[in-house]
Amino acid sequence: MPVIIKTDKCTGCGTCIDSCPFDAIELKDEKAHINEYCNACMSCLEVCEEGAIVEIKDAQKAVAKDFSDYKDVLIFAEQRDGEVAAVSYELIGAARRLAGELGTSVHALLLGADENAAKELIKWGADKVFLCSDSSLLPFNDDSYSEVLTKVIKDNKPAIVLAGATPVGRSFIPRVAAKLKTGLTADCTLLEIDKETKHLLQVRPAFGGNIMATILCPDYRPQMATVRPRVMKKDVYDESRKGEIVNVRLDGITSRTKVTASVKEESALSVNLHEADVIVAGGRGCGGEKGFKL
Repeated sequence: MPVIIKTDKCTGCGTCIDSCPFDAIELKDEKAHINEYCNACMSCLEVCEEGAIVEIKDAQKAVAKDFSDYKDVLIFAEQRDGEVAAVSYELIGAARRLAGELGTSVHALLLGADENAAKELIKWGADKVFLCSDSSLLPFNDDSYSEVLTKVIKDNKPAIVLAGATPVGRSFIPRVAAKLKTGLTADCTLLEIDKETKHLLQVRPAFGGNIMATILCPDYRPQMATVRPRVMKKDVYDESRKGEIVNVRLDGITSRTKVTASVKEESALSVNLHEADVIVAGGRGCGGEKGFKL
């Protein structure tokens, strides 16, 4: 934390406790102490009349970690009924741009699909695909997916991990981040590399979309983010592109849950709004089909 409390100056007045919006200051033995909830907002600095709270400007340098082993960009390639979801190709496009700035490679993890699907990921820009076609991965299972992705990350140490902000991604990616004790930014709409620090700049809407927040994860690896579908651009499809396919085994990976049946209801009149370029919506005031004519 970039602030410390000099206990020899602290009088235990408690003023700093009331000023902290994160409940990160508490009294112990009539002295103020900063706990693990400190968010470095610096609200406590101005309220201490005794000057007992001091900013450590070189705190980040003092606890700098070596992340030189973390290099590549890994995307989780989501599949639906054996076919790779469109958001996975969009993630590869985003990963290619990030990897280009970092001078690293793009890797993908594909679960529950076959080698042909893995080859498609390579043609869309992946340099290496980790593939596990085990039938136990179908249909989607939070436990198994999180265990496999966590294992691949630990074994290969990517600097950045991306997944789609879809029901599947939102379901198990937070579990992976928790297992790895790293940060996760959800629903990103823009990803960039800081030119000086090489940290991932993760941009997402905040406060109902009224502002855009840029979030960093400078002290932990990998840097993880989920990305909304149809936001990132796909890379150029290259039929001749070659890459490496690495088979992943499920040795020792088990699940606490088992899917006994999967029921999918479809209507002949339904359309996939996620794949639509333009959506025209109207209420009762349109009066009928004529009211929707543009």
